[in-house]
Amino acid sequence: MPAPNVDPYAEDVRLGPRLVADGVSKTLGPVTLLAPVSLDVDPGTTVVLRGPNGAGKTTLLRILAGTMAPTTGTVTLDGHPVDERLPPTRAAVAALLGAPTAYRDLTLADHLTLIDATWGREPETCPDRVRQGLAELEIGHLADRFPHELSSGQGQLFRLALTFFRPSRLLILDEPEQRLDTDKRTRVADLIVARKRAGSTVVIACHDPRMTQTVADTILDLAAS
Repeated sequence: MPAPNVDPYAEDVRLGPRLVADGVSKTLGPVTLLAPVSLDVDPGTTVVLRGPNGAGKTTLLRILAGTMAPTTGTVTLDGHPVDERLPPTRAAVAALLGAPTAYRDLTLADHLTLIDATWGREPETCPDRVRQGLAELEIGHLADRFPHELSSGQGQLFRLALTFFRPSRLLILDEPEQRLDTDKRTRVADLIVARKRAGSTVVIACHDPRMTQTVADTILDLAAS
């Protein structure tokens, strides 16, 4: 399948927000999960986080997504506070941080249909969007499968499909290359680039050098805490 040149949901995506983290850190008692770090992500660009286990990549992504409050510092999207409890954050951010909620009695297509309905898209064209959303990750042939019937790699592609399918202006991905072979990693990298070209701001943690080279405008190396 050829690499995509544009985001298929470009009509849902305005120019991505400017994401600014100023001196954010996270501690739990005496344990430092994330040493203080700052970053300023230009709209429509991709930052790749690198670093050894324990450097705080996932913690930083959770803070940037608004699902974890920092111990110090602030995070803003276009100057507004980031907090998943706030409607503007929920409307702007799509994040893959661990396994999203999946339902045993819903097929893969059902899950995407549920997202489509949640975000108020046109019901009559929903089946076409669902087919396209699964086909992009090359799992269209699994549309009628249930999540627990998937292999490890298929499950990762399904989780990515759920994340990409949601309309967003800021895309946050924690090691999207996990459990994927080389061809599938290339496919995911192409989709990240397409989303960026359509205007989204993107932040990912990634250990794969080839994917990093493909998607990154900026690389931020975190040291072990």
